[in-house]
Amino acid sequence: MDDRQCMGRARPGRGLGRVFRAGWSPAEGTLRVRLKCPDVVCFPGSFADMDSFQKVQKIGEGTYGVVYKARNKATGQLVALKKIRLDAETEGVPSTAIREISLLKELKHPNIVKLLDVVHREKKLYLVFEFLTQDLKKHMDSTPTSELPLHVVKSYLSQLLQGLDFCHCHRVIHRDLKPQNLLINEFGAIKLADFGLARAFGVPMRTYTHEVVTLWYRAPEILLGSKFYSTAVDVWSIGCIFAEMVTGKPLFPGDSEIDQLFRIFRTLGTPSEATWPGVSQLPDFQGSFPRWTRRRLEEIVPSLGPEGKDLLLHLLQYDPSQRISAKTALAHPYFSTENSLASRLR
Repeated sequence: MDDRQCMGRARPGRGLGRVFRAGWSPAEGTLRVRLKCPDVVCFPGSFADMDSFQKVQKIGEGTYGVVYKARNKATGQLVALKKIRLDAETEGVPSTAIREISLLKELKHPNIVKLLDVVHREKKLYLVFEFLTQDLKKHMDSTPTSELPLHVVKSYLSQLLQGLDFCHCHRVIHRDLKPQNLLINEFGAIKLADFGLARAFGVPMRTYTHEVVTLWYRAPEILLGSKFYSTAVDVWSIGCIFAEMVTGKPLFPGDSEIDQLFRIFRTLGTPSEATWPGVSQLPDFQGSFPRWTRRRLEEIVPSLGPEGKDLLLHLLQYDPSQRISAKTALAHPYFSTENSLASRLR
């Protein structure tokens, strides 16, 4: 990331009042924490009362809790209610929920999902988000061939990079980019969502947890056990998503970490000190790895033009220090070859 190009960085965690009295910060919160939560935690001018909402249907569920489509009874506004599971014994608020609140409170951008409200009542925590019709995964699955029109791919990629550049300029690594965490609406907008794994990286070269990012979109430096990683892990994920939007199929659908690595190697060639200086020193790199050569991109993304293929290669650069940044990617010739929907939306 080019730090000198990033101005006015947010300070994650500010403005959350009594929620953060325990001294938690996004850069430190890796464990479930106990907080003395007030009866209601809300934003200024918020809905505050869960009775204000009528649940329409359940639209998602995970380890964090349940997401409902809901309607504000007074205004008719559709929202997404994310009900967070709380620890029954300790009443602790999951650190992932606190992290998401902290970061989204500060990250205001058209391509980042908007957190409207936070309500903590009766031992239940709800995050109230703007409602978007579906995620990118469901959208691609509902398309007959699963692949998207190339002008839509270009628009979505541009918007994703804009949202990601904003995150990175504000020192936030998303860490879990995948089609299921990218929300779209009927107007052609796409937004980054689910910041539960996101982390502020205010401390350079900090050691981070190994187990982040869904396997198919996980950067090779993480798979090889690197203890230090940066915004480049998000860029790799975007590269995988780019290829998936073009072809309608996951680029590297591994079923284990070693299978994931070998799928990457078979496509991009097995990395070496020549292509990735320092790779042989990573904890999980083995000199006995099979030696595959790089496949031609025409075999992988045949419908993508030369500029698109070049950008994809830059997004999937092995060496994270040489991987293109989101900001630089936005200036790539791929986006200037023709007018895209993204430019018309701005």
